[in-house]
Amino acid sequence: MPIRHRVPRRSSSAWKTFFLRFVLGFLFHAERSIAGFLGNRAGQLRRHVASPDCRALPGGHGAFRKCDVNSQKSNTYDDNVARSIIPAKLLHQSVGLNAKPVRSDFAVETRAKRPSPGPRAPSGEQLAAAVRHLLVDEASEGQRLDNFLVKLLKGVPKTHLYRVIRSGEVRVNKGRAAAETRLALGDDVRIPPVRVAAAREEIAAGTPPAREFPIVFEDDFVLAVDKPAGVAVHGGSGVSHGVIEQLRRARPTAVFLELVHRLDKETSGLLLIAKKRSALLALQEQFRQRSSDAPMAKIYDTLVAGAWPANHKVIDQALHKYLDAAGERRVRGVDADHADGRRSITLVKVVQQLPGFSLLEVSLKTGRTHQIRVHLAGAGHVIVGDEKYGDFALNKAMARGTAVTGCRFDRMFLHARKLRLTHPHSGETLELHAPLPAACEVLLQALSGSVQRHRQ
Repeated sequence: MPIRHRVPRRSSSAWKTFFLRFVLGFLFHAERSIAGFLGNRAGQLRRHVASPDCRALPGGHGAFRKCDVNSQKSNTYDDNVARSIIPAKLLHQSVGLNAKPVRSDFAVETRAKRPSPGPRAPSGEQLAAAVRHLLVDEASEGQRLDNFLVKLLKGVPKTHLYRVIRSGEVRVNKGRAAAETRLALGDDVRIPPVRVAAAREEIAAGTPPAREFPIVFEDDFVLAVDKPAGVAVHGGSGVSHGVIEQLRRARPTAVFLELVHRLDKETSGLLLIAKKRSALLALQEQFRQRSSDAPMAKIYDTLVAGAWPANHKVIDQALHKYLDAAGERRVRGVDADHADGRRSITLVKVVQQLPGFSLLEVSLKTGRTHQIRVHLAGAGHVIVGDEKYGDFALNKAMARGTAVTGCRFDRMFLHARKLRLTHPHSGETLELHAPLPAACEVLLQALSGSVQRHRQ
């Protein structure tokens, strides 16, 4: 029978000793590998610092060297290498590991402060002053609080303005106020700090050029100018600036300049600008309350295609404003009972019948958008040169000079010639006149030979 040898079992303490030796051996070899890697990297760093691509910079405890940005190293070399490898080497020295000594100038660089960032580029926004208190002057007297803030804080969205009003951050005479609150002379308005976006219009289109327009009348309360065709009255909807912005630019010391009413971009003639808020409110009220017995009257000269019936003197048709597929604002005539229609009245007088055309004098009893243009086109007689509601073939022929022999005409023939109103301060009746532009006079002379018109 074979003899079996019994293999003695190791005790648990022996297994523990074996495992501990294995772990220690692994850590020893790992530490030696890491130390060798760090030593090689530190040597590479020293050789690179000594290269011509680096320059010496003065330091607190001696000079240290900093690499040029255009060298072969990354711009973040100091952060990713010098600040991570060198402290690790110093740590190995402190625990007695085998490593080459590190130059003291590297330690100086590791202790050097990170350079402070330069000034930030403009971000298109700026924070308004912490808290402001403004006293309402004569120019802002009677203005609604929300409109006052819109004018004051240009670039702030209206939704944000209404939010700070509702939250009570905007106060009038230390009390909460609603958006529709009318400001009185001397009121103290508290303006909270708000972030104001840079003027997008000025960034996109630049500062509006300073420009004066032909002055028909001016005093301390009212300015009346003769607006040329092709110039908008104000900026917006793809128009960078208009008459009011250019006037403000030309008159930087003017405290108050506001439009009393509007004219279409293609329309020329009389345009009123208020120079005081009291004058603005008074004149706007005259425009709203005009009637047959009121002194306020606006009279236009226009040339339409065809023979206008002499007995067709009043157009009373509701108008509805809408946006077309391209997003442009348009107006059309609707029935009187239309839900969105607004009653509009235009008075028409025939001044002269011309070959193929009629020269008309038109006055308004209501001031709707594009009222004259839509009413006359709806009656079958479009305005010459009207690009929205007119005869496009006729407009092209007029611009080429083939419709009227020897005369080219490339604008809309609609001119605000006469304006009668009550002066907002003195109460006197003012009657202002702006003569027909030269292009319109040339066209009339070409149509009739010599047109003599005597109208009041």
